[in-house]
Amino acid sequence: MRGVATTVTRMRPGPTNSLTDVPGLQVGHATLRDSAAGSLTGSTVVLAPPDGAVGGVDVRGAAPGTRETDLLDPRRLVKRVNAILLSGGSAYGLAAADGVMNGLESVGVGYPLGSPGSVVPIVPAAVVFDLGRGGRFGARPDASTGMAALTAAAAPGGKGPVRCGSVGAGTGAVVGKFKGGVGSASAVLSTGAVVAALVVLNAAGSAVDPHSGELYGARFGLAGEFPALRPPTAAELTAAAEAGLLHGSVEGPLRATTLAVLGTDLTLSKAQCTMLASLGADGLARGVRPVHTMLDGDTTFALAVPTRPEPELDEMHELLTAGADCVTRAIVNAALAAESVTTSAGHWPSYLDTFPSASP
Repeated sequence: MRGVATTVTRMRPGPTNSLTDVPGLQVGHATLRDSAAGSLTGSTVVLAPPDGAVGGVDVRGAAPGTRETDLLDPRRLVKRVNAILLSGGSAYGLAAADGVMNGLESVGVGYPLGSPGSVVPIVPAAVVFDLGRGGRFGARPDASTGMAALTAAAAPGGKGPVRCGSVGAGTGAVVGKFKGGVGSASAVLSTGAVVAALVVLNAAGSAVDPHSGELYGARFGLAGEFPALRPPTAAELTAAAEAGLLHGSVEGPLRATTLAVLGTDLTLSKAQCTMLASLGADGLARGVRPVHTMLDGDTTFALAVPTRPEPELDEMHELLTAGADCVTRAIVNAALAAESVTTSAGHWPSYLDTFPSASP
């Protein structure tokens, strides 16, 4: 494994440093942000190719909100999924998956049941808690939101760089007392294969080291990825501490959850996808502390779009290592892309607004 370790240190991001660097995966957001309507939420869809992608999942948090994750167990019948839905709205937000299913059914995409047009789209889903953060508890994603996110994913823009920050499922996300959001990152392996991650950062824990003000995951950046990030000044760190920003917190029970989707172009089995998802969850643990708590429903998916051969042992090791790092790096990108927000329910400052001296 000595050669594998060397190639990992020399890795580079893909062209967009995001999940869409995996050929065949597309991403779309639907953002509900309206102060008059009291909404601060949304949905994000990761769309697989028409013939689907092999999937796996790892659920670590004690309070998950999920749908169809049992299908991803290697012992289950269905081998491929058509899309993954990530959504705000807590358990109510799972209704957005209906819109994704309806949209896929309308174009004949899904698990075939014999007669033409008779399909059941396979759309595993997971949600974060953001209820009431826009000011109104009832402002949450529904089937129309899921349909809008699917439409965005299927459009030409869905193949481009993933838009990060306070969008889609990350619109109402928070991490500790800071604003959270969507982040993404990718890596090209030594063989040319790709692994990438998309994260919705909405954690009870914090992504910020309270002693230095630095982001926990920044040291996992690839060469040149976070080159200009600096430790915040002592004055900024003191001000953040006095404002009570440096320790994770939630507004009440069950009000967090971070979600992730990993993707690769290697040919993997469902069991191997499950292993990739498991290592991705470990990557989350390097970027947020504490993690996988009683207040979180942390859920990590993995998708394989089989355009490259099945990996040998060394390449599988490299894939798992880089996949975990992609999740950690995506957390940093989510924190850096987040925007401060104020609603009638509260104020959540972004990392860079709090620590402008750290700005790249």
